[in-house]
Amino acid sequence: MGRTSAKVLKSRLVYSGPVFRVHKDDVIEPGGVRAVRDVVAHFGSIVLLPVLRDGRILLVRQYRHPVRESLWELVAGRIELGESPLAAVRRELLEETGYTARRYRKLLEFVPAPGYTSEVMLLYLAKELTAGAAQPEEDERLTLRAFSLRELEARIRRGALRDGKTIAGILYYARFARRRR
Repeated sequence: MGRTSAKVLKSRLVYSGPVFRVHKDDVIEPGGVRAVRDVVAHFGSIVLLPVLRDGRILLVRQYRHPVRESLWELVAGRIELGESPLAAVRRELLEETGYTARRYRKLLEFVPAPGYTSEVMLLYLAKELTAGAAQPEEDERLTLRAFSLRELEARIRRGALRDGKTIAGILYYARFARRRR
């Protein structure tokens, strides 16, 4: 199935900030539907699945104000303007965990919420990790912990892991990427 785009009749910038912009678009979508859509224009993000030599996976726990709770998540962050995805991966791994990796491999590209945002997330595997000191951003308070894949799958089954990118990344890794070299 090919990509077909809507015809944008009018687009108005509603908000512009450091992470995203919001547009109100008057469109005619494929199939002839005319609609007004609020679109969060996002520059893209990386998600990182850091695997220790013993097979455990590093997650960070941090408070997420929009959902009013602390969540266990894979390492993730936005791609800065002009930054390559791989540079963002290296930067976020060091900032959030203190680790560096000798090997990175892109596993998956996905759209987390296509109903309202243009954001594309790139999932990378990080292996051959070396520990160091985390360098979190000023507004980040993170807890780092290593989990076995079995533990993470059990947490997903019982609803204890709620972050979508983390669930997608772990399940993709478990099903398609874990045994591949």
